[in-house]
Amino acid sequence: MFEIATSILEDLNKPYKLSQEQIEFYQENRYLKLKNVLNKDVIELYNLLIREKVQELNTMNTPLEERDVYNKAFLQIMNIWTQSATIKEFVFSKRIAKIASDLMQVDGVRLYHDQALFKEPGGGFTPWHADQYYWPLESDKTVTAWIPLQETPLEMGPLEFSAKSHLMQEGRNLKISDDSEIEIQKKLRLGDFLQVKEAFELGEVSFHSGWIFHRAGANQTDKMRQVMTMIYMDKDMTLKKPENINQQADWETWCPGAKVGEVVNTPLNPIIYEKAS
Repeated sequence: MFEIATSILEDLNKPYKLSQEQIEFYQENRYLKLKNVLNKDVIELYNLLIREKVQELNTMNTPLEERDVYNKAFLQIMNIWTQSATIKEFVFSKRIAKIASDLMQVDGVRLYHDQALFKEPGGGFTPWHADQYYWPLESDKTVTAWIPLQETPLEMGPLEFSAKSHLMQEGRNLKISDDSEIEIQKKLRLGDFLQVKEAFELGEVSFHSGWIFHRAGANQTDKMRQVMTMIYMDKDMTLKKPENINQQADWETWCPGAKVGEVVNTPLNPIIYEKAS
């Protein structure tokens, strides 16, 4: 059995100090990029471990050119923490979960699910969308940590954000598609929302809320863009009645046994971080 070095575990759980300015920036813009969240040793280890697990679990064998827009955008493997004890240590990182909790200004966070997002060499763009279209969750107290497992230049297709776009109601009913790319981009331009398109340094992690609109460019390099994400929600989040078939599917898959109107407290949605009382 693979044993993780004590220093790695310490780094995954060591608190990251946010400034009041960073918290206020997130509250206003609903996204934030933070440098030096993870060190080189942590990233190199989990680059290898997550890559191996994605290769093991991936069932996509359709050639890239024959896929639809959604499946050209990335290979995705979810809830890897249930398949690997070593990757579970990463997904359950209190360092990252505490950042999510502090940014949302809540007393603690649960895991909604994790998700590896690998964009293959030549992989297509990820259309504009808001994640919470897919989630049967009662409030917007949600945040995704987007964690590149390598330096990610613009040519590799890093995540892009539309600052303050959580204020826009149009486009919230659109799933990831060609239509969402066209329609949401049009609305964002009309609303004069700032588009943030930047490379990610090694160890840099971004956080974005469920209703912020975001996208990613194509991977124009000959290397795989390897990203791990963790989606967190307020520890007191309640389940709402699904509003579309995707929310119904998410309920059954990521919150099995949860009941509408009650806290999403299932074995797949453990509390990862909680403030000391």
